[in-house]
Amino acid sequence: MTVSRSVDARSDQAGEARPHSSHIDLFCQDHLPPREQWPQMQFDLPELRYPHRLNAAQVLATAAPDDRPCVRGSGEEWTYGQLRSRAARIAAVLTEDMGLVPGNRVLLRGPNEPWLVACWLGVLLAGGVAVSTMPMLRAGEITAICELARPSLALCHHAYTEALPADLPTMAYAGDAELTRRSAGKATDFVAVDTAADDVALLAFTSGTTGRPKATMHVHRDILAIADTFSRHVLRMQPTDVVVGTPPVAFTFGLGGLLVFPMHAGASTVLLDRVTPDQLADAVAAEGATVLFTAPTAYRAILAGGRLDRLAGLRRAISAGEALPASVWHAVHDATGLRIIDGIGSTEMLHVFISAADDDIRPGCTGRAVPGYRAAVLDDDGNPVPDGTPGHLAVQGPTGCRYLDGDRQQNYVRHGWNHTGDTFVRDADGYFTYLARSDDMIVSSGYNISGPEVEQALLAHPDVVDCAVVGTPDEQRGAVVTAYVVLRDGAAPDPLALQDFAKQVIAPYKYPRIVRFLPELPRTSTGKLQRFVLRDRAAARETTPDEAGGR
Repeated sequence: MTVSRSVDARSDQAGEARPHSSHIDLFCQDHLPPREQWPQMQFDLPELRYPHRLNAAQVLATAAPDDRPCVRGSGEEWTYGQLRSRAARIAAVLTEDMGLVPGNRVLLRGPNEPWLVACWLGVLLAGGVAVSTMPMLRAGEITAICELARPSLALCHHAYTEALPADLPTMAYAGDAELTRRSAGKATDFVAVDTAADDVALLAFTSGTTGRPKATMHVHRDILAIADTFSRHVLRMQPTDVVVGTPPVAFTFGLGGLLVFPMHAGASTVLLDRVTPDQLADAVAAEGATVLFTAPTAYRAILAGGRLDRLAGLRRAISAGEALPASVWHAVHDATGLRIIDGIGSTEMLHVFISAADDDIRPGCTGRAVPGYRAAVLDDDGNPVPDGTPGHLAVQGPTGCRYLDGDRQQNYVRHGWNHTGDTFVRDADGYFTYLARSDDMIVSSGYNISGPEVEQALLAHPDVVDCAVVGTPDEQRGAVVTAYVVLRDGAAPDPLALQDFAKQVIAPYKYPRIVRFLPELPRTSTGKLQRFVLRDRAAARETTPDEAGGR
């Protein structure tokens, strides 16, 4: 493993001296952005005042008694004690057999299942830095991640090893794989490395909605902070909860929702791998789930498939990844009584920072700043705008953006604020409403038009299953609103009918001048819409036989 120089005592954001880092390999420290480019951190809540030294994996793994159910999936069903034992044995293999030293990066690759959770915990217990990757990534994408993160080794599910670089030391897990066999012979009394609270614990790669994934750096304290803010104050997860969801654990929405939040609360999680919306709804019912994490597209599909009754046992339904249309919220609520919790988060911030639950929910609004965070709407010069005026969303809290080799750090962090790249408007009650990604606002004939607003209008049409709205460059108007639409099976493509429908729902100047039909929209492996693909397609005025133009 890579061994670097020892580290001196450093200072935290407030300028106070902190204990020595545990890291021997200082790659992460050496590739942090300059201190003056960090966001201002906020630790206002008492529960966010963590000790200077903590290991997040040790905290999570000891949050419940040994005999309490913890995680199940892929034929495995483990208690907290069993998961702790497996994670400790994996940490022993990493340090004793593979020579891992604190600070080494370990690439993780595999589907959502218990062994991936054990590997993630084992890496952190050993003082390593987890670099989780989506199982659907191809060899070229994995190679690009390795070039940035420079992992010392990989732990990979035995069915997914083919995409890994040949020169990366790899141990396969699950079934009768090498890591599974080696770890079985190790003791379970591994002592967690005494990491500093601000030692880097994970490198999380953005899911690539812009086509340019970036690595964000998060410390041990950050992992607990997302549980002590969004989970504690908004979700209010309970030890009796059973959690299911669709986001990959390699995606920070999934890491928080399916691993950190339930373990922090002493609850249990059921890990599902690449299920359809129908299968997800069936799993909610079959597993007795009380908490569901998924994206708006899944709720729409469950609604369209007539399977909302399968969600009757839920106590909490959480939506993130994209804005939740008010029409979908009302349809689910009318059919089930469920109040879907919408939220906005980012990989840079690690998880959700604006949301609302229960009676605080206002359908169509994202919510208010999660306790522990503060949010503002700013103009181009960084000044607050009046309530009711659109502007750039900026956030501060106990987590914040620190890019690996942060060539874009100054774009995201300005004047101590994290600028998420979203256009929002705030009302007098402190509720934030999403308008668009800042680069998704369409300026047409002098009008500012929010693509997501047009999408919500079209999604209210009974034939529309999915849609995305972007601007097509136009010499006369600057840009024209263009809708890419996915129809329900059997529906006939009729662009004029959709245009007329939209004019009845939103101001006529906002309606899509061009309507094109696709069998599916381009999305990342986490389900996020890749608008840049559609923008490029619109700019090229590319059409295919399965598309139709409107007026």
